[in-house]
Parts: sequence; C-alpha cells; structure tokens
Amino acid sequence: MLSAISVYGIPLDFILFGLTLLGVALFHHHTLAAALTGLAAIVAYKLLFAGFAIFGPGIPGLVHHLQHEWVTLTNLFLLLMGFALLSRHFEESLIPDEMPALLPHDWKGGVALLALIFVLSAFLDNIAAALIGGTVARHVFRGRVHIGYLAAIVAAANAGGAGSVVGDTTTTMMWIAGVSPLAVLNAYVAAIVAMLIVAVPVSLQQQRHSPILKRPPSGLRIDWTRVAIVAVILLAAMTANVAANVRFPALLDAFPVLGMTVWLAILVTSRLRRPDWSVVPETFKGTMFLLALVTAASMMPVEKLPAAAWQTALGLGFVSAMFDNIPLTALALKQGGYDWGFLAYAVGFGGSMIWFGSSAGVALSNMYPEAKSVTRWITHGWPVIAGYVVGFVVMLALLGWHPDTSH
Repeated sequence: MLSAISVYGIPLDFILFGLTLLGVALFHHHTLAAALTGLAAIVAYKLLFAGFAIFGPGIPGLVHHLQHEWVTLTNLFLLLMGFALLSRHFEESLIPDEMPALLPHDWKGGVALLALIFVLSAFLDNIAAALIGGTVARHVFRGRVHIGYLAAIVAAANAGGAGSVVGDTTTTMMWIAGVSPLAVLNAYVAAIVAMLIVAVPVSLQQQRHSPILKRPPSGLRIDWTRVAIVAVILLAAMTANVAANVRFPALLDAFPVLGMTVWLAILVTSRLRRPDWSVVPETFKGTMFLLALVTAASMMPVEKLPAAAWQTALGLGFVSAMFDNIPLTALALKQGGYDWGFLAYAVGFGGSMIWFGSSAGVALSNMYPEAKSVTRWITHGWPVIAGYVVGFVVMLALLGWHPDTSH
C-alpha cells in the first residue's frame, strides 16, 4: 500500500517542487533541464509512494491524471508556439519599425507602450499582448531592452487581462463557473493603480539604459498582408474564446478550442505569407519548460486553500509567482467565499513577479533569454512587486472586501 512521506510536517511533494523552482532560479541557463528533472523526481515519488490523489496509485493513476490535464497542457503548448509565429508576422510587417513615429520620444514613450499592452490584453490573450509588446520594444529601444522593462511588459499584459473574462485563462475559468464579468471587472481598480506604480520608474530606467528611437528608418513599406494575418489570427482566437464560453462551455473542458483555432488560422493564412518557422525550435524549449512546471504543479497535494479572506487572496498573488495559477483558481472556485475581483487581480498580476510565474512571462523570456534570471528579474523589476501590493491595498481601501457566498 502506498504511503505519502512528510518531512517535519511538509509533504515531500512540496519539497521536491520547491527544489525544482530553486534549480530553475540557480541554473537559469539550464531551466528546461531543471524543470524536467524536477518533474521526473515528482512523478517517480508519486508512482512509488504517494499516488495521484483522486486518480489512484501507479501507472493508471498517472494516466488518469494526464487525461484530466491534457486540455490545459495542449492549449498552453499551442498558444505559446502559435503566438510566437504571430509575433514574427507582426515584426516582419514592419509596424514595429514605424512605432517610433507614434510614441513620445522620451521616457513617456515607454509608459505609452505599456499602456498599449495593457489595453490590448483586455481583449486578447495576455501571451499575445506580451509578445506584441516585446516585439515593439525590441525595435523602439534598438534591441537593448532592460530586464526591468521586460518585467513591466509582462505585468502590463497580466494587469490588462486581470479584469477581463476574455483576457486571461483564470478569469475565463471564473466566467465559466458562473462568476459575473462585472465582479471580475473590479480587478481593474487594483490593476490600474499597480501599472501607475510600475510604468514610470521602469520607463525612466529603460530610457537611461537605451533611449527610445527618435525617428523610424526612412523608406519603410508596411506589409499590410502580414498586418491582416495578425488581425485574422487574433480575431479568430477572441471569437472562439467568447463563442465557446457563451454557447459551448462544456467543450472547453474536453477540447483545446483556443489553441486549435489559433493554429487553424495560422495554417489557413500561411497561403498568403509563409510563417517564420525558424522561431519554432527555441520557442519549443521554452514551451516545454512551462509545461513541465505546470504538470508538476498540478500534482501537488493542494486539496484545500486557507479560509477565504482578503489576506488569503493577497498571499495567493505571491504564490502565483511560483505556483501555476490555474489550479489555484480552480481550488478557489471550488471553495467559494472570495471577492472575485481581488482573486482575479491576485492570481493574474501576481505571476508577473517572477519570469516563470505566468505564461506571458515564459513567452517573453523565449524572445529575451537574458530575462531567465530570477535574481535580475526581481532586483530590476522591483516596481512590479511594489505595484502589486499597493494596487491590492488601494482596491481594499476603495471597494472593501465583499465575498460572494453564492459560489
């Protein structure tokens, strides 16, 4: 009979997961190896000792667990790979080269770009918004983007999605579970405050590091076909997300609707312009890293969260920086008693505090490998942490904590 092991009252599962995250933090040039090694250790422990919670022991338990998670994992894989190709279409359209003509020519240009990412993420997936922002930043800052500003791009993408039921996977989960979109909308109070705290210092930091390009290169010819391809892919993703949630919510648990829609749009539009397949190998490694962490996190014995309260919601933001926010959101929905605006902000924006804390952060780090350092992300992106706390406190002071007892 299998029996779980604890060390000083801490389940060994958590210790192994913590060591995995430590390995990722210490060996940031070998993050995929660290994540896969940690996942292998956790799976081996589950097979030999602890079993897989409600799915049972041994290989059958592992198979049932993966069957339960396959839609989430497949969606993440398809979206990260697909949006990497989309960002290359956007870059090759030469729109990013034209952006210096549209943005202010000093630190305020950095603020304006973050605001644009924030708005985009309210309607698009936050992965797409982060990659589009990262593509523009690479051009307007001449390839020298400060890590603090990269952290702010991720924060803007996650903040913009925090108050929209189509802007983030976690808020979409709340919508599917019957939470009113208006309840989630309250998260924008904290998100806007947080971005005001973040945007100015990181933009000043970026301006000192590499000033914004004052004028675009002459003789640019925008490839409007590629612009149209980007628009078609994003519109297809947004339409599929809304339609599935409104008309066929059960389908979202059975099939990776969003990811498959994105890839269908990519393949159909490839007849007009060939995607840049050269980005696939590097993107694949970063994607497998995230999937390894998400899979490991899904195996943790987190059957219950602390009692629902604003203190718990605040803490979940910090946990989300290290622990996948999808199972955390599922547990919170099952437990009930939360103010959903606070929870949406916490699990959405909180992941921005570490580069692998959100799928948007992993996607952007695939584009900027130098960002894969926990120490540099935290030390240079400290305004993200400060913004998270200040935004939460301001929201609590202005709106108060109003738990939903119907869920």
